[in-house]
Amino acid sequence: ITKFSSLLVFACMLKITAAFTKPCDNLSILSNRPSQKTLPILFSTPNNDDGLGEKFGGFTAKQRLREEVESPFRKVRLAAFGFTTASASLALYFSALSAIKANIGGFDDAPPLADALQTCGINAAGVLVCGSLALREIKVGKDNLARIAKGGLLARLTVEPAVEGSGRRELKEYRRESRVVIAAGGADYINRLCMSLCSDQLADENTLPSALLGIDMVIVPVLLDNNYEVRDSRTAWRNAEPGENDRNFENTRADEVVAFPEGPSMWNEYLKSDAETAQGQGFDVLDKGITITVKKNG
Repeated sequence: ITKFSSLLVFACMLKITAAFTKPCDNLSILSNRPSQKTLPILFSTPNNDDGLGEKFGGFTAKQRLREEVESPFRKVRLAAFGFTTASASLALYFSALSAIKANIGGFDDAPPLADALQTCGINAAGVLVCGSLALREIKVGKDNLARIAKGGLLARLTVEPAVEGSGRRELKEYRRESRVVIAAGGADYINRLCMSLCSDQLADENTLPSALLGIDMVIVPVLLDNNYEVRDSRTAWRNAEPGENDRNFENTRADEVVAFPEGPSMWNEYLKSDAETAQGQGFDVLDKGITITVKKNG
């Protein structure tokens, strides 16, 4: 028993002495190891979006993915209506054969003509209803894609603030700070717009630029020619001529709230459909102008 007690005490002392030993510095050991070549980090999903910006069917993969996120059950409905339409079409085929047999006569398996015609009518109604619903889902999907594509194009439109020394900016940069109003029209419309912002037309002083600045609004005047194509809006704005009722005109008076469009090709692509729609409704785009307001939250 004495020997056993001595061994037990000795074992306990081993644990205590180990607690007072200096811990092994693993970091220093690792730092003394020879440096190894850093291995590249591979991700299961690439960080870039190569291929997502390529168009197929008129729309990019990004736009199609966004449309699916916004309408997650549209394709489910489309598949259901499409399958139902196909089933009703197949049933209509066989019911039509049965109706032909019943009309000709001489077939033992032919149903009565009235029942066959009733079945044909039910199947035809199913084809029309489900087919129209499937077509509607296709149309809704295309409209959503067109809206998303146009919204993306709007965000990429480039403007240059009228203040001297300002760099070019995309409209998406105004998304959280300003309301953007695109005012497009002919030369007379741009001239009148310039006068309304840069001259005193009433008895008192024109405070419209400061009021627009106070509500974080930016005006983008877009000059259109007779073919509704974008021209040099900056030159038209700077060369605006005041009328008899326009006092104290200065074409730089509203520079803090004015930005001019840059990159006419993208602006033409964006404004083309709006100008054609307004013109098709009998609206004089060049004289009256059209306005597009971009909300502050984008």
